[in-house]
Amino acid sequence: MRWARRCKDAHITENQALFGIIQGGFYEDLRKKSVEDLIELDLPGYAIGGISVGEPKEEFLKMLYYTTPMMPKEKPRYLMGVGTPDYLIEAVMSGIDMCDCVLPTRIARNGTAMTSHGKVVVRNATYERDFGPLDPECDCYTCKNYTRAYIRHLVKTNEILGDRLLSIHNLRFLTNLMERVKIEIESNNLANFREEFYRKYGYIK
Repeated sequence: MRWARRCKDAHITENQALFGIIQGGFYEDLRKKSVEDLIELDLPGYAIGGISVGEPKEEFLKMLYYTTPMMPKEKPRYLMGVGTPDYLIEAVMSGIDMCDCVLPTRIARNGTAMTSHGKVVVRNATYERDFGPLDPECDCYTCKNYTRAYIRHLVKTNEILGDRLLSIHNLRFLTNLMERVKIEIESNNLANFREEFYRKYGYIK
C-alpha cells in the first residue's frame, strides 16, 4: 500500500491508467484488506495479483471468486498472468474484464498448439506425416497455409518460423475464444458454453 500511494503521487500523465494490484496470497482477510485500502485511492482500475502462480486450480478459483466481487464494478477489473482457455473462461465468469499472459507464445516455442479439441504437441512423431491444419476449425494464417507435418519439421530443425506460426495460431485461437465468450454473454448462455467447451477441449470427460 505504501508503494501504491507513492505510485499515485508520482503518476502525472493522463495517457496511462494506474491500476492498483490486489495482493494477499491465499488469505481471504488479507485480500479483503488489500481491496478496501486500494479502493480508497480511487484508481482508474484494479488488478488481482498473486494467483495463478502454480497453486491447485481449486485454490485459484476459490480466491478468484472471492476477490472479484469486491472490486468496483464501474472500473476495469484485470486478472494478471492468466492465459489458459479454462482460466480465461473462469475469469470472465467471475466478472473479470481483462487478462494477459505469455503462455500462448511460450508453449508455441515448445512446439505446442491450442486447438478446439485440446492441446496438440506438434513436435511429437505422430504428426510427422499429418498433412492437415493445426485446427480444422481455426481461421488463422497458420491453419490456412501450413500443415502439422511442415510445422513439426520447422520445430524439429529449430527454425524460428515454426515458433512464429504456432504463436500466430495460439493467439488467434484465444481471440476467437474470447469473441465467442462475448456472444455467449449476450445470449445469457456462458455457463452452458463453459461446460460444452470443457468437454470438447478435454478438461472434463
